Amino acid sequence: MSDIQFEIDGKKVKAAEGMTILEAAQSAGIFIPTLCHHEKLEPYGGCRICMVEVEERGWNKLVVSCVYPVQNDIIVRTRSEKVDRIRKTIIELLMAHAPDSPQLVEMAKEYGAVRDRFEKDPSFCIHCGLCVRYCAEVKKKNAVGFVDRGIRKEISFVPQISAKECWNCKECFPLCPTSYLQAAFVLVDGLVTGGPASEITRVTSSSPPANRRPTARTS
Repeated sequence: MSDIQFEIDGKKVKAAEGMTILEAAQSAGIFIPTLCHHEKLEPYGGCRICMVEVEERGWNKLVVSCVYPVQNDIIVRTRSEKVDRIRKTIIELLMAHAPDSPQLVEMAKEYGAVRDRFEKDPSFCIHCGLCVRYCAEVKKKNAVGFVDRGIRKEISFVPQISAKECWNCKECFPLCPTSYLQAAFVLVDGLVTGGPASEITRVTSSSPPANRRPTARTS
């Protein structure tokens, strides 16, 4: 099977058929930011931060690099006016939910994102799905999952499973780009097993309100 040849940021790149643009870029040492990608997990395309601009046969389009397969002779731009503008807006939307996330704060500096552009709705979870997918695909435990859908979608631990499986695992904790996952687990564990009251109180005091769609601030 012959390699696929294309260009990323002016650099000629070879990649195996079936690889995504993100995988090919990483193999070539080219950085593309992402919040929902993990090498052990199936591509998800949830955060959209890894969006890039692709030129093919003279036509330009924006694609999500973690799910878009490489193709011969395409030209990929990981930074452009369009790409940066979209990433900036995505970061601002995510910061409405997790304004103190270290990863988002760093990205905001890089792309000039305005922390307070959208009204704060601090649910802390940005729905990257890393914990849910890691628990299901790698650990095969399904101890954490999504509940509800749309703007009401949240991450929730399954008490009956998490009480038995999670305490000695916690492999998903470092994957979370915010502090929400660990806080949610401490709360559920405390309710199920009667964990330390101080921890339960601390988490409850910062528990997210009901989700609502972020709205842009008006001056």
